[in-house]
Amino acid sequence: MTGTALLALMSMGTVGGAHLLSNARWTWRAPRVGIALWQAMGLCWGVATIGTLLGIALWPYSQGIVRGLPDLWADEAARLNALHLAALLAAVSLTAVLLVMLLYAVFRVVRARRRHRALLALVSRRDSAVPDTLVLDHPIAAAYCVPGVRSSKVVVSAGTLELLDPDELAAVLAHERAHARERHDLVLLPFASLRQVFPQIRLVGRSLDAVELLIEMAADDRARRHRTPRELATALLRFAAARPAAAPSGTLGVATSGDIPVMARVQRLMDPEPIRRSTRAAAMAAVPLLVVLPILLYAVPH
Repeated sequence: MTGTALLALMSMGTVGGAHLLSNARWTWRAPRVGIALWQAMGLCWGVATIGTLLGIALWPYSQGIVRGLPDLWADEAARLNALHLAALLAAVSLTAVLLVMLLYAVFRVVRARRRHRALLALVSRRDSAVPDTLVLDHPIAAAYCVPGVRSSKVVVSAGTLELLDPDELAAVLAHERAHARERHDLVLLPFASLRQVFPQIRLVGRSLDAVELLIEMAADDRARRHRTPRELATALLRFAAARPAAAPSGTLGVATSGDIPVMARVQRLMDPEPIRRSTRAAAMAAVPLLVVLPILLYAVPH
């Protein structure tokens, strides 16, 4: 089989893999492994899909993508017919759209955070009961972090201080600091930009939802290193019952929307199930394979 055919198979395979992974529950047992697999699968889809289109466009040169591109440039695409030109245009367009939308997503998030930081400087206050945390005088429960390159800010509302006891509050703050420390916002950016590119495709939305839930579970696990699972679990239940305010754009909140994700997080906190070694090993082996293989196939000739 040619490199183009293999790239096409990988592109279609990642779509099927996304269907399976969005419904998988084993990832809840090892959310960091699941996040890495989602990232690798997303990168594989982009590289393989663009590579498939380039392979079709460069078919007349019979040298694959890497060697065919210089020949394409040298003869000014003289060998290409209408089908090959259409594939080349599609490859260039898809690459440009994905990159532009990713940059646009970064711009929107940075702008939203800058505005929110300016607003926090005006309306937030410090409280000795919650050091290194900004407090908003608002009765509705809210807790979120504003990630940043130099410094991140953890924000809670006055309603949260009244809702939670000191141990539960400490668990929530540990969860938010985990988001900031592990830069989960950067994990979400490519998936959020992909949803902007394909807003009508349900699988893209389901993929983003799955990654968001895994990120919350990963932050739960890190918070559990410093606080007991029960403290965080009861805090999540209190938040769910209080119907907290949605986290502002560009931030990461402690409670995901909907009761099902919250109950899933509570259940795994109170009754954790270890992932099978074979499953973890297979997933970790798949991550570099999904990243490296489509890139190598660019050099395979027709």
